[in-house]
Amino acid sequence: MLNNMTTDGEEGEGSPNNQGDGNPKESSPFINSIASCDVEKSQQYDGKNMALFEEEMDTSPMVSSLLSSLANYSNLPTGSKEHEEAENNEEGARPSKKTVKAPQLGTLMGVYLPCIQNIFGVILFLRMTWMVGIGGVLGSFIIVFMCCSTTMLTAISMSAIATNGVVPAGGSYYMISRSLGPEFGGAVGICFYLGTTFAGAMYILGCIEILLIYIIPQAAIFKIEGLEGLEAEAALLNNMRVYGTIVLSLMALVVFVGVKYVNKLALVFLACVILSIVAVYAGVIKTAIDPPVFPVCLLGNRTLVSKGYDVCAKVIEIDNETVTTKLWRSFCDSENINATCDDYFNDNNVTEIQGIPGVTSGILAENLFGNYLEKGMIVEKRGLASQVDPDSSASATNRFVLADITSFFTLLVGIYFPSVTGIMAGSNRSGDLRDAQKSIPIGTIAAITTTSTVYISCVVLFGACIEGVVLRDKFGEGVNGNLVIGTLAWPSPWVIVFGSFFSTCGAGLQSLTGAPRLLQAISRDGIIPFLRVFGHGKANGEPTWALLLTASICEIGIIIASLDAVAPILSMFFLMCYMFVNLACALQTLLRTPNWRPRFKFYHWALSFLGMSLCLALMFICSWYYAMVAMGIATCIYKYIEFCGAEKEWGDGIRGISLSAARFALMRLEEGPPHTKNWRPQILVLVSMDAEQNVEQPRLISLTNQLKAGKGLTIVGTSVQGKFLDNYTEAQRADQSLRKLMETEKVKGFPQVVVSSNLRDGTSHLIQVGGLGGLKHNTVMVSWPRNWKQPEFQQQFRDFIEVVRETTVASLALLVPKNISSYPSNGERFTEGHIDVWWIVHDGGMLMLLPFLLRQHKVWRKCKMRIFTVAQLDDNSIQMKKDVLTFLYHLRIDAQVEVVEMHDGDISAYTYEKTLVMEQRSQILKQMHLTKNEMEREIQSITDSSRGSIRRKKSLASRSQHSTDEGARVAEHPEEEQAQLIHSKNASTPASPTSLTAPAGSTWTDNKGKNPEAGKDPFSMKPEWENLNQTDVRRMHTALRLNEVITKKSKEAKLILLNMPGPPKNRRGEENYMEFLEVLTEGLNRVLLVRGGGREVITIYS
Repeated sequence: MLNNMTTDGEEGEGSPNNQGDGNPKESSPFINSIASCDVEKSQQYDGKNMALFEEEMDTSPMVSSLLSSLANYSNLPTGSKEHEEAENNEEGARPSKKTVKAPQLGTLMGVYLPCIQNIFGVILFLRMTWMVGIGGVLGSFIIVFMCCSTTMLTAISMSAIATNGVVPAGGSYYMISRSLGPEFGGAVGICFYLGTTFAGAMYILGCIEILLIYIIPQAAIFKIEGLEGLEAEAALLNNMRVYGTIVLSLMALVVFVGVKYVNKLALVFLACVILSIVAVYAGVIKTAIDPPVFPVCLLGNRTLVSKGYDVCAKVIEIDNETVTTKLWRSFCDSENINATCDDYFNDNNVTEIQGIPGVTSGILAENLFGNYLEKGMIVEKRGLASQVDPDSSASATNRFVLADITSFFTLLVGIYFPSVTGIMAGSNRSGDLRDAQKSIPIGTIAAITTTSTVYISCVVLFGACIEGVVLRDKFGEGVNGNLVIGTLAWPSPWVIVFGSFFSTCGAGLQSLTGAPRLLQAISRDGIIPFLRVFGHGKANGEPTWALLLTASICEIGIIIASLDAVAPILSMFFLMCYMFVNLACALQTLLRTPNWRPRFKFYHWALSFLGMSLCLALMFICSWYYAMVAMGIATCIYKYIEFCGAEKEWGDGIRGISLSAARFALMRLEEGPPHTKNWRPQILVLVSMDAEQNVEQPRLISLTNQLKAGKGLTIVGTSVQGKFLDNYTEAQRADQSLRKLMETEKVKGFPQVVVSSNLRDGTSHLIQVGGLGGLKHNTVMVSWPRNWKQPEFQQQFRDFIEVVRETTVASLALLVPKNISSYPSNGERFTEGHIDVWWIVHDGGMLMLLPFLLRQHKVWRKCKMRIFTVAQLDDNSIQMKKDVLTFLYHLRIDAQVEVVEMHDGDISAYTYEKTLVMEQRSQILKQMHLTKNEMEREIQSITDSSRGSIRRKKSLASRSQHSTDEGARVAEHPEEEQAQLIHSKNASTPASPTSLTAPAGSTWTDNKGKNPEAGKDPFSMKPEWENLNQTDVRRMHTALRLNEVITKKSKEAKLILLNMPGPPKNRRGEENYMEFLEVLTEGLNRVLLVRGGGREVITIYS
């Protein structure tokens, strides 16, 4: 931001203030070694006393340069991208940018009058009198007060937001999006756009209604004369559709050709509105002195259509002769006095009343309360007697004034609310205002105060001046087809008719002008990808494509054709927009963000919250199903932007509330560890990077996604070797690489990169400090070290064992996937197969929980779960299986169970040879410092000698066979994982030190208290076996036996989960530990070694 402003200052006059801002940043210390640079710097800052800061002048400009840029700052035109980015783009494209003319509009012309023009509109002229007649003065007053209070509270919130810093052109959309973030901003922006578009349709329909009903009824294409009921209604709607489409096309053409003509005519249209309102007040004053003559003819208490009679009488006297009137002929079958007439016509008299009795007549008391009508009901006068025969059928109803729709209170709210919209007109012109922070609050609040006063006074004056049956006559059928509000106007009804006609035309043009620009601004922000095409326009920036879409949506409102049906639709969208303006102000106030410093001080979060509540209440009062549709549209747009939209950081309030909620949640998590029912693996994934800072084991991230399914915490950590000051760039590249991979694998979590002097310490730091507060990892996932047997990878497996030790000390669970490259990606699917769990020791339930979590993912969903447990000699296998099944039943986990019996057997010759090779290799690698090739040859010679020894053992065993059932079988190839037993596995021998489980407390090299002869076959003993560590021999025996059984049972399994043995307690047995794990898992495809964290992670209780 500061750089952009500085550049603006440089482009101005080239003043000395801009010196030093364009040079590249020096990487040298304060005293530069290059003399020429010293001279240049000294000349550049000579006389400024700024040499101390000269190294940072390119990133931190001088205050004088900054202030110069701020003084010359100008708002950007409507529909621009975010102003900082747009300044850069304009500077790059047009170095010789033209001087922007300073905006000159003040409060009156820039805010007050545009708001007045947009607020006063078609509803005031066409529906206000009808609303007072239907809802009564009290009901209408409540409606007007509620709606005006909503807009006033919204204006207060909007004023606070608008005065909190410079608001570039873009108005309400800019304010909402920058206060609530791109998701809310895009959703509300689209709703505001749709509201403005449907407002254009409503104004056009109002324009056509005035034209076809009050100005030129003869222009109707579908004739209404002689039609009744639904036919007449359909004809009227078809006329509205045809003429509405024509007018919409003409208006769109005018907007396309030149918006400047629309803006120039704006004052003319405003003058029409003000003149019409003044004419109404003048007419009210005149009624107190000389009420106008607008007779209304009633039959009984029913209002007659004025075109159905010539004289308000049944018969008249002409030359002492009784002559029937046109009214008689309407209700009777002939002109004769003795003709058969309608029963109601015969039973009731015809009376004539004054349609506008005047403000002093006391008619207000009669119009005080509402009179809601069903569709098709006859408009009747209160307090007037009427004789109705209940047995007679209704006839000639087309002679009376009928209600065209069913009316109720909530309908009136929905129809009226559009007449208070338009309060954003001033903020939308923020780019043209001389002082937007001063003009927007004053002008908007003054305009709302003025219009609210006019509306409330009109409610009272209409009820006090006009007869109730005339008020309820929506189209003026009882007063010679005049516009009802026009009958009150002075000097002529035509003032109102033409004034309202031109004002609706102007409002329609303004909507078709503003809506495309709003859509263009949303499109250019780039938050909704599929709308980007509407950001383009003509060479002068006019939004051509956006205008086309606006006209198409507006045509939907024209097809609806009913002003009363379209008004609630746009009410929903405007109410939603106003609701989020109030929400934005309330959030910013409650969060107390440091940047929230509005100049407008007369606001409070409670007022904003009240305004938001009123908006929400009005939405459901108007129409609950329209409200649900509007919210559904906004929700869909919100989720679309969240998943597919561009990432934007606007410093919005939603991010602030997210931070507050996160802090609160973290503090709550500190209160104690999670209950077992809520435990889930919060995984720290340790990955390694190559020279280009790319992840070497991407399938680790895939496995994490399959295990987590987007739930809980995931931290992907790596370490960069070196010093932080020197390797910060590499750390940033590693971070970006992790983020990109996590996004590709759809892992929701956080990358974490540490820079350390060595990778071992970096990994330790990640394990210790990963996470924050109560949101810390409880599980570590690390890949099996590849090629660990090669001398150059010694450090790698030692680091791995350190990770195992550290997770054990920290009580963290550990997951070690072996052969990670063979694991499935997120796009693969297993249509069948098994996940095998080898439950050897209890680890808190991790082995049970992990397969259940994996099977929630679509990759593993079709796999079945099998559980294998190992029985010793003294175990009851049948009872063990029953117990495991019962345990799984209580855990609500479906799995097959199998108990594998592994009786004590004597140690095979192959076990001794494997142990011997292992220890010899360990000693050689420790004691000899050889080159790589020499070391490989040495290892190969050891392997060859061990193979020759085993072949000699095979020939010896074949000559001295102990019995037919107990023969020694030795493997020809040591690589094979079959156990070559000297004694049969069925031989029953007492428990010996060769049992599968090592005594408690023993170490990997401890041999004290052990009988070297125990468990050895005297017929096959070799001299070199005498000195072998018996603990290592037994452990190798266990690894071989388990591997043999696992290979036999689970060779075809898709995944094998296995208890991971604990690490050696001292450093001398590390190579042996890796060898045991290698033997245990050799020949298996996908193995997941699991160590529990020392706590129960699964429970049978609810």
